[in-house]
Amino acid sequence: MRNGTDGADESFYLPDFCTSRAALANVLIVELTALILTLAHENVGVGFWTDLSRTSLFLLWIGLAGAALLCWMRRLLSRLAVARASAVVMLLIAALIAVISACAYSVGRSNLVQDAGVTALFPPELPAFLIRNVIIGLVITALALRYFYVIHEWRRNIEMQATARVHALQARIRPHFLFNSMNTIASLTRSNPAVAEEAVQDLADLFRANLSDKRDTITLEQEYEVARTYQRIEQLRLGSRLHVDWKIDSLPRKALVPGLMLQPLLENAIYHGIEPRAGGGTVTITGELSDKLITIVVRNPVGDYESEREGNRLALANIRERLGLLYGEKGLVKSGRFDDEYIVTLRFPHVETLNEA
Repeated sequence: MRNGTDGADESFYLPDFCTSRAALANVLIVELTALILTLAHENVGVGFWTDLSRTSLFLLWIGLAGAALLCWMRRLLSRLAVARASAVVMLLIAALIAVISACAYSVGRSNLVQDAGVTALFPPELPAFLIRNVIIGLVITALALRYFYVIHEWRRNIEMQATARVHALQARIRPHFLFNSMNTIASLTRSNPAVAEEAVQDLADLFRANLSDKRDTITLEQEYEVARTYQRIEQLRLGSRLHVDWKIDSLPRKALVPGLMLQPLLENAIYHGIEPRAGGGTVTITGELSDKLITIVVRNPVGDYESEREGNRLALANIRERLGLLYGEKGLVKSGRFDDEYIVTLRFPHVETLNEA
C-alpha cells in the first residue's frame, strides 16, 4: 500500500524512507556496498574483517543519515519535477558524504585515536578521501535513483492497465443481459406495473454502479448491494431456475474491496453455470473472517465453463490484478472446476482504511 499523505506524495518516485521496510532495505544495500568495496580494496595493512567493519560503520552513518534526510525532505521533493528532484537528491547526498568524510578524517587526527594507536584505520589525507567517497556516492545514488524511477514507472503502468481493464469491465455489460432485462420489464408493465417500476430502478442503479468513475475502492456492503441488485434483475427473468444462497453474515461490511468484485463473479456464475441448464441451479456465496483475512467463495454448478469464455477470463484477471494492487501478495484469487462445480475463491486482508495495508 502507498503511505503517502497526499496525492503528490503518492505519485513521487522515491520510496518513503520513513518506513521500517525502507530502512531495512537501506541497511542491506549499505552492507552489500561495504562488502564490495572491501573486496575491491585489498588493504594489506589492515585485515579483511577489520577493513569490512570500518567500511560498514562509515557507510552506515552515510546510509542512515541520508535516509533520515530524504525522509525529512520528502514532502518538499515530491513537489518538484523528476529531474529537479533527482538533482537536489544528488547534491544533498554529495554534501552529506563530504561532511561525514570530513568528520571521519577529523576523528582520525584526534589525540584519543593517536594515543590508542589506531590511526591506520583512518584516512591519511582528506582531499583524496573526500573526493573518492563523493564520486562513489554519486555513482551509487544515481543508480539507485534510476532503479527507483524505473520501478515507479512500471508500477504506474500496471495501475494504468488495471484502470483501463476496470473501465473495460464497466463497459462490458452484455447486450443479451440488457435486451433480456428490457423485454422482462416490458412484459411486466402489463402484468405487474409495480414490479416493472422496481426493475427499472434496479437496472438504473446497476448501470450507475457499473459506469461510476469513483469505484476504485468501496466497502464490502456497497459491493454486496450491487450484486444483490443484479440478482434481483436476473431473478425476474430466470424465476425459480435461479437460486442464490448468501452466507456472508460473518463478514465485516465496512471492509474495503475493489469495486466490481462480487457482481462480475455472480454474473459469470449465472451466465455460465445457471442459464445453460434447463433446470437452473444454485449459486452459493460464502464468506468468513479468520486471522484478519477475508475469504469469499463463489460456487455454481458446471454449465458452459469448459469453454472458458473471454468474459470470464477478463473478469477473473481483472479482479486478481486489482486485489494484487490493493493488498500486494496478500490478495489471492483461485478458480477452477472441482467435480460438478466451478469454484472461485477470493482471499484478502481485512482493511477498513487504506493506511492499514
